[in-house]
Amino acid sequence: MSDDSPSIVVRAIWFVAVGWWLTGLLLSAAWAVSLTIVGLPVGVKLVNYVPKALTLKSSEDSDVNRIEVGRSSGNSPGILARGAYFVFVGWWASLAWTVVAYVLCLSVLGLPIGIKMFNKLPKVLSLYEE
Repeated sequence: MSDDSPSIVVRAIWFVAVGWWLTGLLLSAAWAVSLTIVGLPVGVKLVNYVPKALTLKSSEDSDVNRIEVGRSSGNSPGILARGAYFVFVGWWASLAWTVVAYVLCLSVLGLPIGIKMFNKLPKVLSLYEE
């Protein structure tokens, strides 16, 4: 763990007192702004803050991949295919995926699964792969 990360006790108190509801608001905002082409980069950046909002986990310690708009590994389909997928499937599938991941994160046992689901959110939203 890095030196700037709070202790596990502080992170647990944060999760119970603030993290669970703040993350819900953050995810709602991220999903809403991701519905527009102009807002998609903002939505992606907001998703990157989920570990910090949920448990004060620093980015160096995070299991969540840093997501960036505009670059991919070449495994992603073309922009037209991704756009069509987003219009017909991605917008509603990402909402369902986000809700399930968030609910899992509300329990200690489900937290690791929920975090892993957040790692896959860009693919569910727009078939984006790093």
